[in-house]
Amino acid sequence: MRRGRALLAALLFGSAAFAQGSGRTVVPDPAAEPAGVLVGMTDTAAYFSLLRGQRVAVLANQTSVAELPGAKGTSGRALSTDAAGRVHLVDLLHESGFDVVAIFSPEHGFRGTADAGEKVSSSVDSRTGIPIRSLYDGRTLRPSDETMRSFDVLVVDMQDVGLRFYTYYISMLRMMDACAGFGRCVVVLDRPNPNGDKVEGPVLDMKYKSGVGALPIPVLHGLTMGEIARMAVGEGWAAPCDLTVVPCRNYTHATEYVLPVAPSPNLPTQRSIYLYAALCPFEGTVVSLGRGTEHPFEIYGHPDLKGRTFTFTPRSTAGAKHPPLEGRTCRGEDLSRLPLDEARATGFSLKYVIDAFADLGLGEGFFTPMFEKLVGVGWVREMILAGATDAEIRARWEPEAEAFRRVRAKYLLYE
Repeated sequence: MRRGRALLAALLFGSAAFAQGSGRTVVPDPAAEPAGVLVGMTDTAAYFSLLRGQRVAVLANQTSVAELPGAKGTSGRALSTDAAGRVHLVDLLHESGFDVVAIFSPEHGFRGTADAGEKVSSSVDSRTGIPIRSLYDGRTLRPSDETMRSFDVLVVDMQDVGLRFYTYYISMLRMMDACAGFGRCVVVLDRPNPNGDKVEGPVLDMKYKSGVGALPIPVLHGLTMGEIARMAVGEGWAAPCDLTVVPCRNYTHATEYVLPVAPSPNLPTQRSIYLYAALCPFEGTVVSLGRGTEHPFEIYGHPDLKGRTFTFTPRSTAGAKHPPLEGRTCRGEDLSRLPLDEARATGFSLKYVIDAFADLGLGEGFFTPMFEKLVGVGWVREMILAGATDAEIRARWEPEAEAFRRVRAKYLLYE
C-alpha cells in the first residue's frame, strides 16, 4: 500500500526538465520516488505535458508496458491491463485522452511474435483502432512524407538488451532522422539495460554497417535506449532532433534488472539475454544456437560435432518458422542450466565459437558473411582461422572498447 501511494505521488507531482548533453533530460524528484526500478513510462508527469494538444505517434512493441497502480483514464475507469496487471503505453495514452494517430512497429512486429528479420505488414490495433505502421514490411526504411506530416511528436518506448546487433535502437535512429527532417519532437521513455555497464567487443568497422549494426560502438555498449539516442545526436551519428529523454528511476547501470516481458521470441529467458552476446555470433556460422527449440540462445550444436552427449533437433516453432539445421539432430552444449550469475558474467566471449570451429575442422567453411556483420570487423575471423584464443582476441579489441568507454561517459544518465 505504501509503495502504491508513493507511486501515485510520483505520477502526480512529477519532474522538472532541464538541458543536459544531447537533448533534454528529465530529473526525477527524489522525495517522491518509491522503491524499485521504475521505467520512464511510469513518470507520466514528466512527459504528458509534452503531448497535450499534439498529434502523437508511438514507436513501441509488446515490451512497452508498466505497472501503474491506481491510475485511471479520462473516463475515471481503471486503465486496461494485461493478465499481469501491466498497462501498455498505447492504451495509457489512448485512454488518457491523447490524440494517438499512429503506432510504428520495429522488428518482430507490434506484438513481438514475428521471426527475426521477417516482413511484417502494417495493420490496425484491435483494441484502439489506431493504425500500426510496420518498419519491417520489406519496403519502409522510414515513413512516407505524408505519414511524417501526420504527427507532431514521436514517443519511443521499447526494451533493448544492450547489444549492437539487437535492432530496436536502429529503428529508433531511423525515426529520429526522419523526425529531424520534419521538425518533429522525439520523446524517449527509457528502460534499463539488462546487460548493465558491460562495454565489450570490437567497435563496428562501418564498412560492415548493416541492419544488425548501425553505429561505431562495441558489441556490448553499456547504454540504455535513451543514452544511445543522446550519444547518436551528440556524436553526429544521427541528425540533430528535438530530443527529450525521460529516465528510469531508482536505477544505475549496476542494478540487476530482470525483464518482465520477453523482448523478442528467441530471447525468452533472462539467461538467454545474458548469453546472447556470446552465442549470437553463431548466426554467422554453420552452427545452430537453438532456434526452433525450447532453449534458443542457451544451447548450440551441429550434426558433426564430436564427443558431445547433449543433442537437440531444431523444429519449426513460433518465432522460428524455418530454423537453421531444421529437422537434423545436432550434438553440442547445453548452457540452459548455467547459473544466472555465471551467464551474466559471460559477456562477449568467443570461447564457444572457437570450440565449435576447432571441433568441426571446416576452416573457412565454418563461417558465413553474416559473421563480420555481427562481430563488426574482419580481423576476428582471421584470428580464429590462425588459431587465436578468446583471450588473445579480447586483448586486441580491449583498447578500442576502453576508448569508447571514455566517450560514452559524456552521455550517461545513470552511474
